[in-house]
Amino acid sequence: MRYSSQVKPISYLRANTAKVLAQLAGQREPLVITQNGEAKAVLQDVASFEETQETLALLKTLALGNQELAAGKIKSAAEVATRLRANRATD
Repeated sequence: MRYSSQVKPISYLRANTAKVLAQLAGQREPLVITQNGEAKAVLQDVASFEETQETLALLKTLALGNQELAAGKIKSAAEVATRLRANRATD
């Protein structure tokens, strides 16, 4: 995706807020807002933002798992199954 086609000055946002919000929801592409010719913010529809946050959470979980794997903090499936059976027997 090229963000260069989705760049607007802050004055455009002020003058066309409703139009911008409708466009964000319809196209589901972020909009870069500039101030004095410099990129200052990115606007995104709520659904896309939530998807991004969920993706980041999954990636963080994977990264933590890889760190634990590299540190040797792993257990075999058999060990986990034995532990689960033991916990179930005591409940």
